[in-house]
Amino acid sequence: MKTFLFDDIIFGPVNSRRLGKSLGINLLPTTSKYCNFNCIYCECGWTKNSGKIDFHSVESVISELEKVLAKYSETNESLDVITYAGNGEPTLHPKFSEIIDKTIILRNKYCPNVKIAVLSNATMLHKESVFKSLLKIDLPILKLDSGIESTIININQPTGSFSISKLIENFKKFDGNFHLQTMFLKGEFNGNIIDNTTEVEIDAWLKIIEETKPKQVMIYSIARNTPADNLKPVSVEELSIIAKKVRKLGIEVLITP
Repeated sequence: MKTFLFDDIIFGPVNSRRLGKSLGINLLPTTSKYCNFNCIYCECGWTKNSGKIDFHSVESVISELEKVLAKYSETNESLDVITYAGNGEPTLHPKFSEIIDKTIILRNKYCPNVKIAVLSNATMLHKESVFKSLLKIDLPILKLDSGIESTIININQPTGSFSISKLIENFKKFDGNFHLQTMFLKGEFNGNIIDNTTEVEIDAWLKIIEETKPKQVMIYSIARNTPADNLKPVSVEELSIIAKKVRKLGIEVLITP
């Protein structure tokens, strides 16, 4: 299926399924995806990560963002959230923490009621500067597509070493001040059955939620083209059943079909 890349630093605003009116920021190259995951469902396509990476400079990101936020301030146009996402994993940017600090300053100056979100696969939480930056923002949204390591490897295909136990320990460091995001899907890839909705899968996933106590759990399924064929979305009815199990733990759930 045909996937796409974001072709600029600033994109949108878009009407996000999870966040409302969202101004997107892409810290990564506009001509290729850069990520340490290679998720089989990623709307940006497959991860290649070859050659030297030209990251957008801090100056270019902040300059573009200030222009847009100043405009929103002048016109009083509504905006809900500034979202760092884009063509891969935003926390891989070597100046991520500096960009977040300067984004907070701009947000406070121009649009103090607007939230700041980062969509992350949570693999860089071991880096102290990344962890501290995510603590400063309103919506650190961290990925967990399964409670079983082998399933994560099948779905997310980490390009380096991966340990679910280390991921859980890093989640715990937030003391509940994070949002957990999970993509549910079914299908087949490379001869493996893909289904993170089975009873065994949900039990393992719920155990991690109970241990780490996120502020909110966001669950959703495929709504755009995927690089892998033979994948299919999970129905709203199935997501609702999963959500009910999370709510029994006393945790808020947002379903975005």
